[in-house]
Amino acid sequence: MSSRLSCVARATGLLNSHQCGSLAGLSASDAVTTLTHEVKTLQMAGRKVSTLFLDIKGGFDNVNPSTLCGILRAKGVNPYLVSWTKSFLTGRSCRLLYQGSPRVFAPVSVGTPQGSPVSPLLFVIYVSRLHCEIPDGLTLSYVDDFGLTTSSASYRRNIQILPKQYARLKARGARLGVGFSVPKTELIHWRTNRDRGPISNAPVHLDGSVFAPKGEVRWLGYWFSPSISTTPHFVKRLAKAQAAFVAVKRLSPPGIGLPPFLCHRLASSLLFPILSYGADVFMPTAHMIRKLSMFWHKVQRWTTNCFMSTPTDILAIEACLPPLGAPHRVQASPGTP
Repeated sequence: MSSRLSCVARATGLLNSHQCGSLAGLSASDAVTTLTHEVKTLQMAGRKVSTLFLDIKGGFDNVNPSTLCGILRAKGVNPYLVSWTKSFLTGRSCRLLYQGSPRVFAPVSVGTPQGSPVSPLLFVIYVSRLHCEIPDGLTLSYVDDFGLTTSSASYRRNIQILPKQYARLKARGARLGVGFSVPKTELIHWRTNRDRGPISNAPVHLDGSVFAPKGEVRWLGYWFSPSISTTPHFVKRLAKAQAAFVAVKRLSPPGIGLPPFLCHRLASSLLFPILSYGADVFMPTAHMIRKLSMFWHKVQRWTTNCFMSTPTDILAIEACLPPLGAPHRVQASPGTP
């Protein structure tokens, strides 16, 4: 049903073109690529760009079955799909489990069950109406994470535009019964490497709260800086990988513990994904690649239990863990087959 509903949602316009997540072929990297491309495009036009990151409070718990079925009917979805969706979301119950809690089920009238493969898709369809057009900007979302990007001649003008756009988004959310989490709201003023003016500290005022711009913002697991430098992101990834490596090494001290093939499996399935997350969009600098490679050499030595004097090229072959840098090209001499 999830596959069927996904095809129907794309064909009938149930989804917004700026929605990512819970959809085949649209991942977090697509959302990040779209955001960075939009920011750089607006900056090339000589505009000052700001982004407000928002998070829907509660998320899946606020989906109203009647409202969702009305959205499906309005787009001409087949009645059997509408009936199945209504049956899937209604007639449910839940109970709280804690020490001394009454083991009694209570009916649940709103929300989608987390863990079901169709629930994220239903939620994405439900919040598609939150997307609104922003002049010289963009509304982008990944499931329940929203980003409002606007641009103008100055950052002062941006912080006047963003509250208005937020008010529109909040009004649409109120009609759907969803709101936004204030503690998770973040603001960033984007800059280029050629900007010589002072760094703007102009905050934005939302719902009686003041949000100052941040030097680093985490969105969908990617770390952004005002200049869109990739170094802060990979510094965080390296720290996470090092912390995981310390825990993993306790499983296999030198000479004892896990056999090499299990160490290789941990390195390739655990440490490498942590270290390289975001490399599909962000390119680390040469200095950062050296730091990442130094850590990766330690992982390779731990996997093979080789001597510290073993050359890194041989170490990579012995460990079956390729180096992080670009592979060396071997030029064949004339006459070599």
